[in-house]
Amino acid sequence: MTCHKRYKIQKKVREHKRKLRKEAKKRGHKKPKKDPGIPNAAPFKEEVLREAEQRKQRLEELKQKQKLARQKELEKKRKLQERKDSTKADKNQEEKKSTMKLKAKSNRQLDKNSKKSFCRELKKVIEASDIVLEVLDARDPLGCRCSQVEQIIIQSEGNKKLLLVLNKIDLVPKENLEKWLHYLKNEFPTVAFKSSMQLKDRSMQEKKLTKKNAHIDLSRSSMCFGSECLLKLIREYCKTQDRAIQVGVIGFPNVGKSSLINSLKEVRACNVGPVRGMTKYMQTVHIDKQIKMIDSPSIIAAPSNSALALALRSATDTEESGRLLDAVNAILRHCNKQQVMLYYNISDFRNPVEFLTLLAQKRGMLKKGGVPDTECAAKLLLYDWTGAKVSYHSLPPASRSLSPHLTKEAIMKMQQGFNLAELAKDNMNTIKAVRFPNLASSIVFQSSGLTNGTTEEDELTEETLELENMEASEAEDLSEEDQDGHKEEESVDEESGIQTSIKTNLQNLWVEDEILEKQSAGEHPHILSFSLDETADQDDAYDFNMDYV
Repeated sequence: MTCHKRYKIQKKVREHKRKLRKEAKKRGHKKPKKDPGIPNAAPFKEEVLREAEQRKQRLEELKQKQKLARQKELEKKRKLQERKDSTKADKNQEEKKSTMKLKAKSNRQLDKNSKKSFCRELKKVIEASDIVLEVLDARDPLGCRCSQVEQIIIQSEGNKKLLLVLNKIDLVPKENLEKWLHYLKNEFPTVAFKSSMQLKDRSMQEKKLTKKNAHIDLSRSSMCFGSECLLKLIREYCKTQDRAIQVGVIGFPNVGKSSLINSLKEVRACNVGPVRGMTKYMQTVHIDKQIKMIDSPSIIAAPSNSALALALRSATDTEESGRLLDAVNAILRHCNKQQVMLYYNISDFRNPVEFLTLLAQKRGMLKKGGVPDTECAAKLLLYDWTGAKVSYHSLPPASRSLSPHLTKEAIMKMQQGFNLAELAKDNMNTIKAVRFPNLASSIVFQSSGLTNGTTEEDELTEETLELENMEASEAEDLSEEDQDGHKEEESVDEESGIQTSIKTNLQNLWVEDEILEKQSAGEHPHILSFSLDETADQDDAYDFNMDYV
C-alpha cells in the first residue's frame, strides 16, 4: 500500500468519527427512567403491594431451592471423587503388593546365583546320576580335581561310577598329554576329549563333512574329538545295567562341562561362554534313548586354597572382589617368565604392575590421556588363562602314590564294568587325530595341586563370616592408619604455623615460599600482610596531586 492511499483512508476514518460524534451531540444524553411506584390515590394499593411482596418471597424461595440443589450436586461429586480416590489407593496398594511379590521372586532368582544354591544343585546332580563325569582341564588336570567331591561320589549309596574327562587336549603338547593319561588311568578311567567350538542352536544341527562335499576346509578348532570314545564307553556300561542311565557332568568353572554336552549332542543345547558361572542350575539333555546328560553348576572353591587356585578355579570373576593384581601375580609366579614374554610379545618386566602396563600398551588398552588400563589388561590375562586360548602345560607328579581320599578297593570298584584296554586304544586314536602345539611354544606351568571345594552350605556361612571379619579388621586398620596420617599432618601444620586458608590463596602461597627461602638462608623473614585495614593506617608517600615525569 502506498503512503498516499494510507493517508487518504486515515483521513476518511477521522471524518466519519467526527460525523458520528456530531450526531450524538444533537440527540443528547437520555437518562434511565425511575420507577415512580404506586401512587397513594390508586385503588387496591395494599393488595398490589401484598402481591409484590409474595412474588418477591417466591423468588427468594426458588433461589434457596436452587442453592440447595447445587449443594447436593456438589456433595454427590465429592462422594464420587472420594470413591475414585479410595479405588485408586486400593489399586496402588495392590500394585505395591505385586511389586513386593516381584521383588521377592527376583530375590529368590538372585539366590540361584549364590554359592549355596550351587552346592544344592551339585548335590542333586550327584544323587540323580549313575555315572559322574569329572571334567578336567588338560593344562592343569591336578588343579581341576576336587578331593571332597570325589570322596562323596565314592562313599555314596548305589553303584555310582566316576570317570575323568581330559578336556582341551589341543592346548597341551602330545608328550604331556600321554604322561597325564598314563598317570590318571591308575586311579580312574580317563577319556581324552576336545570339545567343539562352533555349534549352531537347537533347531539347526551341524552337518558332518565328508571328503565328497568338503569343498571348504574348516579349521580343526570347530571339530570335536573323543566323543565317539566317550559314548562307546557309556553305552557299554548301559548294556551291563540293562536300563537307561543318567550321566552327571561336574567340574570347576571354565573346564568345558556345557561344551562337552553340546559336543555329544552336536547341538548347542546348553549356554556356554567365557564368563564364569554360566550354568546356574541342573539341566537335562537327552543324547539318545539310553543316555541322559545332566549339566551342573560349578564346584565352589574353598577360600583356604592358594591364590593361584582361587584365580583360576573360583566360581565368580576375581574383578568383583578387587583382587585382580593378586591373581595376575599368582599366575606369573607359577610359569616361566621368558615364555610369557615371548607369548605376549613384550619386553622384560620386574613386577606384575609393569607387566600389565606393557600388555595394555601392546594391546592398545589406554584410558584418557594415554594412561595404560591395567585393570582391563588383567581381565584379558585371566580370560586367556581360564578360557581356551593360552597353550600351557603342567607336569604330573613324580611319585605315583594314591591320594588320601582314595583306596585300592574304591579304585577297583570304579574300574569295574569298563573295558580299559579298548579305552586306551580309543584314546590313542583320538591323540593321532588331534593337532597339538609344539613343546617349545607351550608355557611350562607349576600346578598348585588338588583344589579344595566346599560341598556343605554350613561351611559357606562360616567362610562368609570369616571373610566379613577379615574385611572389618582391614577397614579398622585402614581407619587407624588414616587417623595417624591426619595426626602427623596436623603436627606438621602446627610446627610450620601455616594455616589451611593460606594454602588456597595464590598470593599467600607465594608469601609462604618466600618465607621458607629466607629461613633456609638464615634471615629473619618479614611477613607481608595484604589486609586493607593495615594499608589504610600506613602513610603513603605518593601524592596524587603531583605528576611525575
